[in-house]
Amino acid sequence: MYKEKLVSAAEAVSVISSNDNIVVPPGAAEPEVLMEALANRKSELKDVRIHQMLPLREASYLKPGMERHFRHVSWLTSSVVKRGVKEGRAGVMPGYLYEYPKFIQDMDVDVFMGTVSPMDEHGYFSFGVSVDYTIAAAGSAKKVILVVNPNMPRTMGYSFIHISQADMIVEDNTPLLEIPKPELTKIHTKIGDYVCELVDDGSTIQLGLGSLANATALCLSVKKGLGVHTHFITDTIVDLVECGAVTNRRKNIHQGKIICSSAVGSKRLYQFMNNNPLFEMHAVSYTNDPQIIARNHNMVAINSVDEIDLLGQCASEPIGPKLYSGTGEQVDFARGAMNAQNGKSIVVLQSTHKGRTKIVPMLESGSVVSLSRNDVDYVVTEYGIAKLRGKTYRQRAEALIAIAHPDHRDGLAEAAKKFGLTR
Repeated sequence: MYKEKLVSAAEAVSVISSNDNIVVPPGAAEPEVLMEALANRKSELKDVRIHQMLPLREASYLKPGMERHFRHVSWLTSSVVKRGVKEGRAGVMPGYLYEYPKFIQDMDVDVFMGTVSPMDEHGYFSFGVSVDYTIAAAGSAKKVILVVNPNMPRTMGYSFIHISQADMIVEDNTPLLEIPKPELTKIHTKIGDYVCELVDDGSTIQLGLGSLANATALCLSVKKGLGVHTHFITDTIVDLVECGAVTNRRKNIHQGKIICSSAVGSKRLYQFMNNNPLFEMHAVSYTNDPQIIARNHNMVAINSVDEIDLLGQCASEPIGPKLYSGTGEQVDFARGAMNAQNGKSIVVLQSTHKGRTKIVPMLESGSVVSLSRNDVDYVVTEYGIAKLRGKTYRQRAEALIAIAHPDHRDGLAEAAKKFGLTR
């Protein structure tokens, strides 16, 4: 069956027609060889919609001038597509991440294209570093094209697809895309030390994909018996496993396992996951379901935001009326963690950026509220911890002003009085 289905990249993408809906996996599982072969057919195609979360490279179809032929629909943007979204060449699909598999099942998917690990003796491939919505897409697509890449790790859990489910197979040995590990600055260390105060030994943690959340989490290396239930796995998790901080032995569900859906990082991370039973991959409809998350006792969600106002509203998408991103996993895990037994949700941010305060009197007009004031528990900057959940507006404003940069506290205090939040 494998030999019968083996074709070239050009032959594989020849089945794609104008107006088709194409779904590809996020991050390092993107089938680069197919995306380039598809771009080479631009003169034959119009209005092909390519649905994807978190692309890591600017593929040819994303470049200016290609929008008549291909339209990228971003489920969670990255830096390589933000320009296209701002210029109207790409779209954004809002929603909670745990809903994405259902969105795909309700959508008319013409072709799924994804990268997989080599086939085992039973005829199964693994989706490797990206399960996310890929199982749903492959299960509902009219055509399934798999790129077999020996660099894709074989991951455990619900990550497999059988040769009988594939219509075409393409072989490629391109190295998986990598992202650099965030550097730990003095500010990150200060924030991390405060986060460390909030995370008890034996907690189960989630880390958002932001560099700040991952850099500060390195300070958790002093903890004992941590577990992991998260969406994205990064090199930070490998660090915490290797230093002994993460053991997963105290988890009350999935004991001994890291529960995750996707991995984005370095070759070291991908090799660490290969055939490693420590990791159990699931679709985001499971990993990000707030009700599933809430089953973890002592669940701690750690996510970064761009801005927060004195009411506790957080913006992690556009600042002002410029739509360029999606919500990500923040809301899923904030709500799940806060409903867990002894759970906590922690929002981290630096107090300023280029001299501008990131704790603001109110969000700029048009800004999307990623986390509502009701979904915010703890806020941490390099100046301390603010507990917002269960607090009045006045108490919230006072707590946030106390952890703002000293140069901006007076201005924030005056604004709080003006808005009637404080006296």
